[in-house]
Amino acid sequence: MNFLSHRVQKLAESETLAMARLGNELKEKGINVINMGLGEPDFPTPDFVKAAGKEAIDKNFSYYTPVPGYKDLLEAIAGKFERDNNLHYKPSQIVVSTGAKQSIINVVMATVNPGDEVILPAPYWVSYSEMIQLNEGVVVSLETDYKSDFKISPAQLERAITPKTKMFLFSNPSNPTGSMYSEAELRALGEVFKRHPHVLILSDEIYEYITFEEKMFSIGSIPELANRTVTVNGLSKGFAMTGWRLGYLGAPEAIAKACVKIQGQFTSGASSISQRAALAAVKADPSTVNQMREAFRNRRDLLISLFREIPHVHCNNPGGAFYLFPEVSHYFGKKYQDTVMSDAKDLCMYLLNVGHVALTPGGAFGAPNYIRLSYATSEAQIREAVKRIKTALSDLR
Repeated sequence: MNFLSHRVQKLAESETLAMARLGNELKEKGINVINMGLGEPDFPTPDFVKAAGKEAIDKNFSYYTPVPGYKDLLEAIAGKFERDNNLHYKPSQIVVSTGAKQSIINVVMATVNPGDEVILPAPYWVSYSEMIQLNEGVVVSLETDYKSDFKISPAQLERAITPKTKMFLFSNPSNPTGSMYSEAELRALGEVFKRHPHVLILSDEIYEYITFEEKMFSIGSIPELANRTVTVNGLSKGFAMTGWRLGYLGAPEAIAKACVKIQGQFTSGASSISQRAALAAVKADPSTVNQMREAFRNRRDLLISLFREIPHVHCNNPGGAFYLFPEVSHYFGKKYQDTVMSDAKDLCMYLLNVGHVALTPGGAFGAPNYIRLSYATSEAQIREAVKRIKTALSDLR
């Protein structure tokens, strides 16, 4: 007897987590696998944030928390939005959740009805499409490539919007490409949105502090779009707090209240200890994490320079995050012994099993000709990983 719902049977396993699991299985067999699949900073949480968490334990912050978050944390997040993003959210418009991923699914559940269309610039983060389909929405994918720096044009956006469009969902800087829309580019897209007031914008800005050439611009700071933009952020990437599970959103008040209602029935409030640590992080000057950002910049430059030595692989120059998203379709159809590389998933399995480097196939992100590498690892590991990839690719015939 199959007791599973149709909904969960249609839900795909996260490719990033699946590849990490396969890599760990090889490690357990004693094989030296370099994991470039997971998007997790390899830095420790800053000491002042850890100290705030320890203090919270000593002060007995061990009881249920308010569903939207502690009042002083909501006020601090409102101040952070003003300080860093020129966003004007009241504390009543902010909801703290167990990670930015929960913030996003809260918004999708609160707004998307069956049959509603949600526009995703592709490549998109692996969970966006699954979240939408889980809620019976329709994914409208807009294709881009490395030549356009993985960015859509205003004309593409205009053509994609229909009366059924409910939401436009994107990450900036992007996971999986690291591309970042400039202020001018977002303002140009904003002119399209102004003509279509029925479209909600969900801007995932979790990589905000990991930018290299210019400061990130929040699309919700455009006054005409402020009352229909939801801004999601968190502490996992910028403050290396992945395990603390703390994300937050700023939204029009009706959407924020709906998210509180949903969260109250699922998880209730986020961890008390994480919230007290988050208060210290949110109030800190962003320059406190500059050293981590500079390390990522150096790793990006190193990885791109090394990949340029691999034939028939094409990359952009990402402006943020910690990912490279190379185009590798030249190697499709080639063989290793009796195994044919039919697609990026086959190629990633080959690079894992033969090259011993864990990567993520691009099909999970809506871009089947690509693979994703995370450079959230040491420069020595990056050099060794690219060496292994280059050797394995050269063995394909």
